[in-house]
Amino acid sequence: MHRTIPIARIVIKFFKVEYYFLIKILEKLIRMAGIINVVNLLRRKWLALALIIVIVGVSLAIFSPNSENAPGKKVKVLATFYPLAYLAEEIGGDRVSVRTLIPYNTEVHSWQPSVSDIIAVSNADIIILNGGGLDWWMEDILNSINTSGKLIVNTTEGLELIPLGNESSEEDGHARIHANYDPHTWLSPYMATRQAEKIFSALVEEDSFGREYYQARFEVLKERLEDLDSKYQEELANKTRDVIIVAHEAYGYLAARYGFRQQGIIGISADQQPSLQSIKDLVDMMTRDNIKVIYLDPAYSDSYVMMLKREVEARTGWNVQVMKLYLALGPVDGRDYIGQMEANLKALKAGLTMP
Repeated sequence: MHRTIPIARIVIKFFKVEYYFLIKILEKLIRMAGIINVVNLLRRKWLALALIIVIVGVSLAIFSPNSENAPGKKVKVLATFYPLAYLAEEIGGDRVSVRTLIPYNTEVHSWQPSVSDIIAVSNADIIILNGGGLDWWMEDILNSINTSGKLIVNTTEGLELIPLGNESSEEDGHARIHANYDPHTWLSPYMATRQAEKIFSALVEEDSFGREYYQARFEVLKERLEDLDSKYQEELANKTRDVIIVAHEAYGYLAARYGFRQQGIIGISADQQPSLQSIKDLVDMMTRDNIKVIYLDPAYSDSYVMMLKREVEARTGWNVQVMKLYLALGPVDGRDYIGQMEANLKALKAGLTMP
């Protein structure tokens, strides 16, 4: 059997198949042919050549591009963070294995990958990123690995993104994150639907056998997101206010689509720190405009929110409410991505329809 190794290696190199499986195929062919003495067989050049042709033919039939995704083998999907992983799992179902790089409910703007994360990317069939500058470090990872045969999906490429001014931080490469666009697209059901479409297309391209399966699941997800988009438009149509106060200015796509503005204690990047002057300006604004609600994602510290709440209450005597407005960076409070989007609608409706 050891004499078959050089032949197998040639085929492996050419067709990029597993050595183990090729050897098994060769063993089966030998048994089927009733060949006992492999060494004597390989000494006869014409038989050796015939055997190579058989192996190549079997390899072409079994290890063709689509064969890697034949029934029983899952597509390995790597998503940079939770919302994209959720969409991939909803569409991919049992035909995919999804891994998330950024741990759930972790500040995404300042997170950076480890060596093990780079290895995880190199092992994926499909790599899904948000784009818009959020997962800026992925470019460095992709430049350091062999991306041949991988599908790389930038889910916001070609979408209409909100441009930013000079709000980017110059520290730690954060200017790279926020130099051009607001990346928080996934918080809008409308934009999330567009991102899901790109994930669906990638799964079909990678695994054509699963086209009908993916199509059916995508249609269910698309309907849920479109229904949610319609509910946002309907239930916020009669709002009495047009501005919300948020801990982190991550809701620009919601505000743009459903007709309100956001004013943040901190800006686009959640690891910034507000100045005393910015806190004072917000106290003035809330007092002037009779705003009694501040929104906060439960995954983040409430220290600045509580500072603002105390200042407004001390000046006005009001009871300022702190309401949850999810960033959907992971399951929380027993809610998945869709559940958090539904809860966000209820919270926004409560704040924007206050007298």
